[in-house]
Amino acid sequence: MDSTQEQPPSAHQGSLHFIPPNLCAFEPTKPLVRSLNINTLLWVGGMFDTMLSVSYPLSIAQGLGPTWSVMTASLFSAGLGWGVSSVARDAEEMAKIITYLNELRPGGKIVIMGHSTGCQDCMEYVVGKNAEKRPAVNGIILQAPVSDRESLENDLPQAHMHEANQLALKMCREGKDKDAMPNRLTKPAFGRIGITAKRWVDVASPGPNRDGADDYFSSDLSDERLAGTFGKLPASTPLLILYSGADASVPSSVDKRRLVQKWMHITETHGGSVDGINGGIVEAASHNLNGNPAEVIQDLVRRVNGFITRLDQGQIGSRI
Repeated sequence: MDSTQEQPPSAHQGSLHFIPPNLCAFEPTKPLVRSLNINTLLWVGGMFDTMLSVSYPLSIAQGLGPTWSVMTASLFSAGLGWGVSSVARDAEEMAKIITYLNELRPGGKIVIMGHSTGCQDCMEYVVGKNAEKRPAVNGIILQAPVSDRESLENDLPQAHMHEANQLALKMCREGKDKDAMPNRLTKPAFGRIGITAKRWVDVASPGPNRDGADDYFSSDLSDERLAGTFGKLPASTPLLILYSGADASVPSSVDKRRLVQKWMHITETHGGSVDGINGGIVEAASHNLNGNPAEVIQDLVRRVNGFITRLDQGQIGSRI
């Protein structure tokens, strides 16, 4: 789940790309080579995030070479909209932005980078339902890929969680999946925003099968379950995992390093490509790095830049 840590007001120059009917992406200004073959890192935020509410993409934009540009996506789920959306809808909207990018820069590569729930969006894009029908991407970066279910279970009393889960499941069974959950059940975790029963089930993933649509990153998922997610990542879409070492959204019982190694192992065992050189734990990094020391942010930038360099040099993955 996303941190509420904020950054001070600021203004940034750049281009706002409009993708009809209601999507857009912001591209910070930076020096680029004069070519149609500009490559793009498309950044997707998490719960409650809006354009530039997470600041480190601006540092990444300046840190990448002159053939790479960063765009931050604004989807229907941005801000307070996530409670009535879904990772499936996010993935389809990402596909529209990526289609636009392929037309804007026909010879360029595209890497998608998710933050928090944006990581679920990126996984859904590459391995979820209808993934084969979406435009291919050249890489996937997961920053702060945390389990919302485990965070909820850690923050809410067991009786409260049980009541919310059972009501959400009942509403879905009765065809009321698009109706809002009572705010008395959702407010302790998410404040005064509307959350549909279906979105609660997606995030909280109740029941023995743990089959909520958002439940990609829980530490208790079986190898068999992970084989259907991380194990489906194609070799042509190499993976970089950047897990925040000081992420307050992760229960203390979770062994972050072991979990990341497990995901990498599952990916490689099933034929996928992983950047084990740049990936891993970003020491001292908070959930979204807002307010973190410059050396922590630069460590993240260095890792992303290292991944992009290896991708450009053909050292990981295969050309699409």
